[in-house]
Amino acid sequence: MKLRWLLLSFTSILLLSSPAKANPNTNQVGNVNDWSANQPAISDLQLPKLKFIPPVPLGDSVNPINNSKFTGIVPLGREISELKTPIKALMARYRFLTPGIFFMDLQTGDYFSFNGDKAFSAASTIKYPILIALFQEVDAGRIKLGETLVMRRKHVAAGSGDMQYQRVGTKLSLLQTATKMMTISDNTATNMIIDRLGGASKLNQKFRTWGLQSTVIHNMLGDFKGTNKTSAKDLVRLSALVTNNQLISNTSQSQVLGIMIRCHNKSLLPSGLGYGANIAHKTGTLRFVLGDAGIIETPSGKRYLAGIFVRRPNNDIRARDFIRQVSRVMYGYFDRTNISNLP
Repeated sequence: MKLRWLLLSFTSILLLSSPAKANPNTNQVGNVNDWSANQPAISDLQLPKLKFIPPVPLGDSVNPINNSKFTGIVPLGREISELKTPIKALMARYRFLTPGIFFMDLQTGDYFSFNGDKAFSAASTIKYPILIALFQEVDAGRIKLGETLVMRRKHVAAGSGDMQYQRVGTKLSLLQTATKMMTISDNTATNMIIDRLGGASKLNQKFRTWGLQSTVIHNMLGDFKGTNKTSAKDLVRLSALVTNNQLISNTSQSQVLGIMIRCHNKSLLPSGLGYGANIAHKTGTLRFVLGDAGIIETPSGKRYLAGIFVRRPNNDIRARDFIRQVSRVMYGYFDRTNISNLP
């Protein structure tokens, strides 16, 4: 699995004209607008060593809250009560923010939730389920990653990304377009993908069949009024389904994670992780909301899933600080529990 991950990820990088490289020694974020500047040579790129292994379900979860399977394989386990005190302390410090939080241990199903089911404006996190829908179509043979997409005037959107500055009629491969959608959160690229997948209504139908209760696309990107919705729990469920091969094949899973690990915005969940941790994730930013969701692996091999949204006053940067501190608390717990469970 690890070798397949590296080979497929390297293949996807070769298909891109401007690959990105994260600094492995810092969680600091560069200027997103400078994403194409000072790029390393292909030979300098070092892919992270991720080992996303489908978990073995446990039949003796402590105090399960229900008997239904959260992912089709792993049931939700116990609520992690140890995290209530530090998270409540953070919320007391940031009373002006409204968070939605859902984290889950990928192996046991143990979880922490605060407003996990609450629907928030999805912002660019909506691109995560769009990516999975795309790779479902690839697995079904109805779409090929090498096919060419043409940027039409109807696709052009302001906000994040550089494709809005390209001339109408610009052509990119489907893989290049999807990668721009996820790594630099390109809104124009996202609209091209939505169009190729048959529109919002078809995507919304897929989301419902996956059991995503709050995830819906109402408008094309950029959705600056925040009409597109999702929840922290929905995105964690999506990550659980992906890592358990319930939605896409092993090959597609490797490519999806290889793309998502290259997300340029490192200021949210990644900024709270310890050195050597890896995260495949997607962020979302609007003036009144921040969000991030993804799959995290600690250096010791512990895997957990994260979803967080914060409704904030107009562009208040303290929402970013809150997410970083929540991420730090969660990382400390999951990394510690993995060590404490070693023989």
